[in-house]
Amino acid sequence: MQTQKSYTVEEAKRTLEKYCAYQERCHKEVEQKLYDLNMIPEARELIIVHLIEHNFLNEERFAKSYARGKFRIKKWGKQRITRELKFRNISVYNIKSALKEINETDYSNTFNLLAIKRFDAIKESNKYKKRKKVADYLLYRGWESNLVYAKVSELIP
Repeated sequence: MQTQKSYTVEEAKRTLEKYCAYQERCHKEVEQKLYDLNMIPEARELIIVHLIEHNFLNEERFAKSYARGKFRIKKWGKQRITRELKFRNISVYNIKSALKEINETDYSNTFNLLAIKRFDAIKESNKYKKRKKVADYLLYRGWESNLVYAKVSELIP
C-alpha cells in the first residue's frame, strides 16, 4: 500500500493556484481537490480565501466561461447549463449573469441547425417515433420544451 504525499499549506496553495490558472474552477471543484490532498478543514478554508483574494477563484467568471463553452462547443441549451451550474452550487445570481453571455440570435440559430441536423440523421419511417426521437434528443441537450415541441411540429407535420 502506498502512502499519500502530505502537503504544507504553502505547497497546497501553489498546487491549487496552478489548478485554477489552468482552467476556470468552481468552489466545489477546489474543495474536492483540497479534500483529495488530505488538507484539514482550517487549511482548506485558508487556501480558498487566498485563491479568492488573488483572483484565482471567481465563481461569476467560472459560470460565464462554463455557459459560453458548453453552449458553443457542446451546443447545450439553457436548461442543461442551468442544471449543471446548480449541481456545482453556483448562485442563482451568477447563473442568470452567465446565461446573459449567450447571444439570443446565436441561441436560436444553433437550436434550429441542431434540430434540422438531428431530424436529417434519424432514419425512422414512423413519423411519431421520429418526432419523439428528435424531441428527446433536444430535451436531453437542455433546450426549452416550448421551443422543442414547436420545432418538432414544424419539421414533422
